[in-house]
Amino acid sequence: MTTIYDETHEMFRASFRAFVESELAPRNDDWERAGIIDREVFIEAGKHGFLGMAVDETYGGGGIVDFRFNAVIAEVLADCGLGGAGAGITLHNDVTSPYFIEYCTPEQKQRWLPGIASGELITAIAMTEPGTGSDLQAIATHATLDGDEYILNGSKTFITNGINSDLIIVVARTNPDGGRNSMSLLVVERAMAGFERGQNIEKVGMHSQDTAELFFDDVRVPESNLLGEDGRGFEYLTFNLAQERLSIGMYGLAAAEAALRWTVDYVKERTAFGSPIAGFQNTKFELADVATEVAVTRPFIEQCITELNNGELSAAKAAQAKLWGTELQGRVTDRCLQLFGGYGYTTEYPISRAWTDARVSRIYGGTSEIMKTIIAKDVLA
Repeated sequence: MTTIYDETHEMFRASFRAFVESELAPRNDDWERAGIIDREVFIEAGKHGFLGMAVDETYGGGGIVDFRFNAVIAEVLADCGLGGAGAGITLHNDVTSPYFIEYCTPEQKQRWLPGIASGELITAIAMTEPGTGSDLQAIATHATLDGDEYILNGSKTFITNGINSDLIIVVARTNPDGGRNSMSLLVVERAMAGFERGQNIEKVGMHSQDTAELFFDDVRVPESNLLGEDGRGFEYLTFNLAQERLSIGMYGLAAAEAALRWTVDYVKERTAFGSPIAGFQNTKFELADVATEVAVTRPFIEQCITELNNGELSAAKAAQAKLWGTELQGRVTDRCLQLFGGYGYTTEYPISRAWTDARVSRIYGGTSEIMKTIIAKDVLA
């Protein structure tokens, strides 16, 4: 069987798994109950080189632009059943860091990138607003330039790393008459006056991932915290959406693979009517279906990873990766949970957490319906 990973990636996998098993897994139940992971996790991850892999070595990063390392992190987190605890790390690496790497000025890079790579500065991105969902063009949060500061007002919701974050990329309308050219990206820092966080939102799944509402009341953001150029925010957002959506889709595949492995182990041990349930025809057929779906999905996701590394991944193909990967995640975790019977609905086995965690993947990063719209536009072009 061919693979896109080489010996370096497998060494990285072994190192990250050891980190997860020693630093994350033993504390995960506590974080699930608390609804947030400890900030120190980011610092420990940074010390071991698991953050900012693509950040230049000049600023303390790995200096390696290779999304296969990000994929390895996602696969290990899924295999260990730590989707919630790992969500903040994958967002930091896969979603927010690219904006800082691509659009920071030299001064901003010096100010922010070392902390992003070390884990001392936890990042978030604030796009979604109450009532707007996936519609970026309906954003109401706005900022007016006053001298050398933007005065920022508005609110955001469902923000991953919303409680822990130190640097938040806020999508705001800076020109009310500019259409797509009306939005800019402003970096709000933790201690800025007028910036408040709402409570940590209670969710159906992903309990250890902190998710919050953010409020901006006349927050004075220095013009030196503008990311890129004024009015080009929409363009910048589309730059990284393909990677973000691939990240979510590839985690969906990894979660499905983990669910299959747990279920195979379980049905071999569990008996019903005096026989292992692995011997029942229904069990065999269900696992055959799941194994086939997982097997045919991996080459496509790996192809997308390769295309992303080569700068060739299209928006439509990234949308396909997210749509298929997350729908697969939902189907597989549901079918596998069924094979656990009543125990699948308890917290004794990781399948229950994987099942509840899976539901949001078809919503965040663009809903399945939005993905279908993007794909259809490409098909009909």
